[in-house]
Amino acid sequence: MTTSTLSDPVRTRLWRDAAIITGRTMRHWRARPGVFAIQLLFPVLVILMMGGLLGGAIAGSAGDYILFVIPGVLAFTMLFGVETTMIAVTTDAAKTVTDRFRSLPIAPGAVLLGRVMADMLTSALEIAIITVAGLALGWRWENGLLAALLAYGLLLWLRFGLLWVGVWAGLKAGSPEAVSAAQLLVWPIGFLSTVFVDPATMPRWLGVAAEWNPLSATATAVRELFTGAYAGGQTWAAQHALATAVIAPLLLTLIFAPLAIRTFQGLNR
Repeated sequence: MTTSTLSDPVRTRLWRDAAIITGRTMRHWRARPGVFAIQLLFPVLVILMMGGLLGGAIAGSAGDYILFVIPGVLAFTMLFGVETTMIAVTTDAAKTVTDRFRSLPIAPGAVLLGRVMADMLTSALEIAIITVAGLALGWRWENGLLAALLAYGLLLWLRFGLLWVGVWAGLKAGSPEAVSAAQLLVWPIGFLSTVFVDPATMPRWLGVAAEWNPLSATATAVRELFTGAYAGGQTWAAQHALATAVIAPLLLTLIFAPLAIRTFQGLNR
């Protein structure tokens, strides 16, 4: 059931209960500031590592590579943070916190929606930190503020779709240990994309696979919006990056949000 099919009182209750769950998650962050800070600052380390150490070798100039890699790191961060979601959801289930939530008189779906809302707030903060780091390193958007805001909206839209994948995977994992195996997939998915390198430098079959990665569509669309330059590519996904960046997260949400809700409702039944 989606929020559009709910009556106004039920919808209001859903968002109110979800806001309470969001506040719970944020209080956990406040209690563990070191872990939270590492999560926020890790993308900056990636920028420094890729731009400073490898940028010259990849693009011939570290400065030129910074202009290319900042949008890519923004997209990569939307994927990387899903690991935190998976661990949190699985840990709550393992500690029977999820069972206690399900026994309370709260709106169905509020627990999962609250977790997603909290992680979306984290994503916005991560984007802000990466933007500041990029500006400090010489990166600038060149296509106006409106296009930049649309680019940031696409990044958050990607994160929203990926979060439902993370919630579902966390619920299905069953234990925090099982999440470790799923975490190993994040890095191959992140690197098999156009996030860090131009697919034109890859073997053709690998470049095609990279361009169909939803991460690549968002990274390419964001680059085009920031610079106003058309990137192009070998595949329909690359040639229509903006459309793909809208459609792919929508499909992820339509598929994995119902699966996550159904899995949550069926736990320990």
